[in-house]
Amino acid sequence: MFTGRGNVSLLACSQALMLSAIVLSMALGAVLGGVLAPDKGLATLPIAAMVIGTAIASLPAALLMRQYGRRAGFLLGAVLGLTGSLLCALALYQSSFALFVTGHLLLGSYQGFGSYYRFAAVEATHPDHASRAIAWVVAGGVVAAFLGPQLGQWGRDWMAGSLFVGSYLAQAALSLIALGLISQVRLKPLAAVADLGNARPLRQILEQPALRASILGSVVGYTVMIMVMTATPLAMLGCGLTGSDVTPVIQWHVVGMFAPSFFTGSLVKRYGAPRMMQMGFLLLLGHVLIAILGFEFLHFLSALILLGVGWNFAFIGGTALLAQAYRPAEQLKVQAVNEFAIFGLVALATLSAGWLYDRFGWITLNLAVVPLLGVALVSTMAIERRVRLAGKPA
Repeated sequence: MFTGRGNVSLLACSQALMLSAIVLSMALGAVLGGVLAPDKGLATLPIAAMVIGTAIASLPAALLMRQYGRRAGFLLGAVLGLTGSLLCALALYQSSFALFVTGHLLLGSYQGFGSYYRFAAVEATHPDHASRAIAWVVAGGVVAAFLGPQLGQWGRDWMAGSLFVGSYLAQAALSLIALGLISQVRLKPLAAVADLGNARPLRQILEQPALRASILGSVVGYTVMIMVMTATPLAMLGCGLTGSDVTPVIQWHVVGMFAPSFFTGSLVKRYGAPRMMQMGFLLLLGHVLIAILGFEFLHFLSALILLGVGWNFAFIGGTALLAQAYRPAEQLKVQAVNEFAIFGLVALATLSAGWLYDRFGWITLNLAVVPLLGVALVSTMAIERRVRLAGKPA
C-alpha cells in the first residue's frame, strides 16, 4: 500500500538531512579549501566541485531511477554522500586538497540524486495536493539552516590536532540516517507510471510555452540566488564586516529559502504557479535594490533574506508549473532536462561569482542579474495570461 502522507514525510526528512550536509560543506568548504590548497586562488574549488557534481549526477540519476526505481536511486545518492563525507574527513586528516575536492564532488552528486525528492513527492500524492507536497519536501531545508552549521561547530574539535575532521564524520552520520529513512519509502514503480500514456518526443514537449517558462524561471531564480549568495561573504568582508557577521547573514538567508515552504504550496494552489513565480522575481529585484543602497550589516541581512524568499517562490512555483506540463510517461526525461539546466547554470554561476565580484564589484554583480529577472518575469506574465484566456488553472 502506498501512503502519500507517510512518503512525503520521509522524503522531507531525507531532504533535511541531505541539505544539512550540503549547508555544512558550503560553510566549511571554501575556508578549509584555502588552508589545504597549494594556491589560495583555488580556495573555492571544493564548492565549485560540489555544484558541478550536482549537475553531472542529475542526468544519470534520472536514467538509473527509470531502470531501478526512485528508492534505489535515492539510496545510491545517500551512499555517495556517505562516501564523500568520509573522503573529506580523510582529506583533512591527511591534508590532501585533491581528496578534499573529490569528496565535495561526491557530496554534490548526493544532491544531484536528492534533487528528485520533490518530484517523488508529486508522484506520492494526489495531483490536487502536488504543490503542497513539493513545498513540504523543500521545507526540509529549514532544519538544514541550523543543523548544518551547528554540526560544523560541534565536530570542530572532535579529533585532537585535526580540526573539522569530526564535522565531516558527523556529516557522514547524516547520510547513514538518510539511508535508513529512504529504505522505508514506498513509491509506485516508475515503469508502471510510464505505461500510463505514450511519451512525445522531447523536442515536442519542450515546444510548450508553459514548460519553457517553468524551466527558465527555475534556472533564473536558482542562478541569481547562488551567484549572489556565493559572493556575499566576499562582499561583507570587503566592506569591513567580520566573519562573525557573515554567519548569521548566510544562516538567515537559508531560513528565507526554506521557511516559506510551509505556506508556499497553499499559495501556489490558490493563486497559480505563474503568479507565485512573478512574486519571486519581484522579491529578487527587491534584493537588488537593498543590496545597492548600502553596505551595512542590516543591508546584507535584509537583502539576503529577500533573496532566499524570492528563490523559494520562483523555485517551488517553477516546479509546480513543470509538473503540469508533461504526461506521466514523460516525467523522467523532462525532470532530467530541468535539473541539468538548473545545476549546469548554477555551476557556472558559482565559478563566475568570485571573478565578477573581484573584477566589477558588488553593485555591478547585483545589477547584472536584473535583465535575467526581467526576462523571467515577462515570460511568466505571458504564461499566466495564456492560461487565464484558456480558462485553465495554473
